Amino acid sequence: MITTSMISTAAQNDSDLVGETLSGNRDAFSQIVTRYQSLICSLTYSATGSLGQSEDLAQETFITAWKHLRHLRERDKLRAWLCGIARNRINNFLRREGREPVRKAESLDEVSEAHSPEPLPTEHAISREEEAILWRALERVPENYREPLVLFYREHKSIEAVAAQLDLTEDNVKQRLSRGRKLLQEQVQSFVEGALERTNPGKAFTLDIMTALPAASASKAAAIGAAMAKGGAAKTGAGLLGTVLSPVLALLGFYSSYRMSIDEAHTEEERWHIKRIFLQSLVITLAILTVVAVPLYWIFHGRNETNVFGDLMLNAAVDIYLLTLAVYVIATLGRRHRHLADSLAKECGGNFPPAAYEYRSRWSLFGLPLIHVRIGDRFDVIRPPVKAWIAIGSSHAVGVIFASGGIAIAPFSFGGIAIGLVPFGALTLGAFSLGAISLGIWSFGGMAMGMQTAGAVGIGWESAQGGLVMAHSFAIGDIAHAIQANNDYATQFFRHDLFSRIAKVLNRLGILMMLAWVMPLYVQSRIITRARNRREKTISPIS
Repeated sequence: MITTSMISTAAQNDSDLVGETLSGNRDAFSQIVTRYQSLICSLTYSATGSLGQSEDLAQETFITAWKHLRHLRERDKLRAWLCGIARNRINNFLRREGREPVRKAESLDEVSEAHSPEPLPTEHAISREEEAILWRALERVPENYREPLVLFYREHKSIEAVAAQLDLTEDNVKQRLSRGRKLLQEQVQSFVEGALERTNPGKAFTLDIMTALPAASASKAAAIGAAMAKGGAAKTGAGLLGTVLSPVLALLGFYSSYRMSIDEAHTEEERWHIKRIFLQSLVITLAILTVVAVPLYWIFHGRNETNVFGDLMLNAAVDIYLLTLAVYVIATLGRRHRHLADSLAKECGGNFPPAAYEYRSRWSLFGLPLIHVRIGDRFDVIRPPVKAWIAIGSSHAVGVIFASGGIAIAPFSFGGIAIGLVPFGALTLGAFSLGAISLGIWSFGGMAMGMQTAGAVGIGWESAQGGLVMAHSFAIGDIAHAIQANNDYATQFFRHDLFSRIAKVLNRLGILMMLAWVMPLYVQSRIITRARNRREKTISPIS
């Protein structure tokens, strides 16, 4: 009977071996292979019915485990993790082959005619004829009985070992073995027992795996990153709804921003400068898009992925337009400061007029109001920023918790340029950055740059995913470049990667994210428009 203390000791040993392996001790990984090679080979053989293919899949399992060992969070669950990798490899193989294992077993006549003259290694002293007989007997046994049966004879008829390896009780193992034996044909039962014992992988199998491992340490090999799902992050919405609404919402957002700027202006000269900036930004955007559209179209058209081309061009249009506007605003900032300072002195005697809307909470903490909102302030650029625990300003705001504005700085920030732990907006910089153009450790958006990225265009150090993506380590996308790009290793990495799971959720919420960006701009635009209408009625003579 296996006691709880024995199981705990085995788990502790697994944890120690994982730690030593990640420290660069290849002998420790060799011990892991020795400990679990019989289990993994038994699982793969029970599913495929081929000794050669089963050992190929088992080797792939251990090599994959070596490369991704640092992603194993619960080291005492090494055995279950290895079994999970093995079953994934089995499923991929069967799907790729397009057949069930029982369909591939050869008849004895076919085996005899195609007998290979090359002898197998002494540790695997079983002929192809014997292998065919073996599988012809076992294929009639359901897999839930076949797995413990195969492992039982490979583990020297130890019920305790089989129960521990398959996470079953000893009674369950005994029951499954009993039913499995009854399903075996009587005339081959004794042969199956002996043949299975001779197929147990030994030292040569361990040596093959250790030889196949890359020279880098496990931690370095596991650092080769990958990305999420093909083109997933490139889309801002789901299906037809996203295709139709995304450009409409983007246009509404830009128009709201334009209307705010126009309504805040008090002179025709100011409005003329604003119109010129927006118009020139649009012309430059269209010119750049025209230059890049033709080669990109032919790349995607040849691959029958014109829908991806549309998504990419939409994101590119938004990103280029925002960058162009940002460059214009920064370039004209000094001149705008001087003009507003002169206007404030001449029109208002140096006193700032009231904003279109302002609210300041009575409650404060450490000298800062809990909430301060100032929207529609023509002279906001030359005034100190709105500062509060929750700060919302037209031009710039700094918040202890949250800030929103043209430039917003806070742990959670929203704005034209947003900086913080979790910034959201047009141009963003932060730990988890979400924006049309985003830069962060985790970065999600139209154009994303960082350690791990997801976007229509993405550049990542560890990983990148989306449409047109590039990374040092792992990448998955419509056009992808990385050490591991658009392959099984990349897929395996992102299957267990936290950022990838978050990016998938965000991608499904694409329309809601667009609304979260556009609606505040629209509301602010309406507030400023109403303030302008009130101002014009006050100035106009009463009819």
